[in-house]
Amino acid sequence: MTAENSATQSGPVAVKGSGHGPSGTGSPADGVRPDSRGTLLAVLGVLSFSLTFPSTAWGLESFGPWSLVALRGGLAALLAGGFLLARRVPPPERRHRGGLAVVAGGVVVGFPLLTTLALETSTTAHAAVVVGLLPLTTAAFGAVRTGRRPSRSFWVAALAGAAVVIAFAVRQSGGALSAGDLYLFGALLVCAAGYTEGGRLAREMPGWQVVGWALVGCLPLSVAGAAVALSFEPVRLSAHGVIGLVWVAAGSTFFGLYVWYRGMASIGIARASQLQLAQPVLTLVWSVLLLGEHLTPAAPLAAVAVLVCIVVTQRSRA
Repeated sequence: MTAENSATQSGPVAVKGSGHGPSGTGSPADGVRPDSRGTLLAVLGVLSFSLTFPSTAWGLESFGPWSLVALRGGLAALLAGGFLLARRVPPPERRHRGGLAVVAGGVVVGFPLLTTLALETSTTAHAAVVVGLLPLTTAAFGAVRTGRRPSRSFWVAALAGAAVVIAFAVRQSGGALSAGDLYLFGALLVCAAGYTEGGRLAREMPGWQVVGWALVGCLPLSVAGAAVALSFEPVRLSAHGVIGLVWVAAGSTFFGLYVWYRGMASIGIARASQLQLAQPVLTLVWSVLLLGEHLTPAAPLAAVAVLVCIVVTQRSRA
């Protein structure tokens, strides 16, 4: 989800069997080591997520924010539902439904909606730096949720990263937080809650199934939301708009999460987290190449500072 990942979940990802059976992570290609294949899948996930904000900006050229989010969720849910059906995955147990609702509210609905609203007034580069704080926010939520006590260096790095992002947002917004910044900070909170709960569920069922059922559970809401939003918001179809919608639905939300969870199950959360560090920087690159945005010197500096803080927290947690 950028923000559409959960490498910062606390605890291992549970995979049934050896990870190569019908309900596991699939059989590796002949001659390809599982670790190498897992790394490739995780890299594909990071690349998919890094394109989310530029694709959302393209989608907003054709659709209103509410329409775009509803269509995105609906299309991704149809893909996920078809995949779960094809794999003959049984419905989740009743005891998992509350957790899935939290994942759906944070990852499927809350984060896409709040970041889409933010991108109406914020640049993708600005959003990438702010949402780059998501791993730290998720780690903090995880510490509270699990009752663990991270080291002092963890909290110092986490607070330093938060301070960098807040200072960057205030500076870029002319001395005060803008409405777009408030949306982005709200997105951090709801997505971190969803990722944390997803991390808990991933100990009991494959992570990609957690995401799949969360998407399917939101399908009625997505369909109803699309019907209402499309009746109020104008639609101006363009190539960019259609490509943006297709990518955030099929690329970022479905394909990205699927390969990310499978890769993470193969190589482990710690190694996957290191790959995720490149995501904000990649989004900055895409914002220039695809959208023609001009980066201020503060954007890459702030992104690097946040990445350093994330590295410190990862090592502190380990």
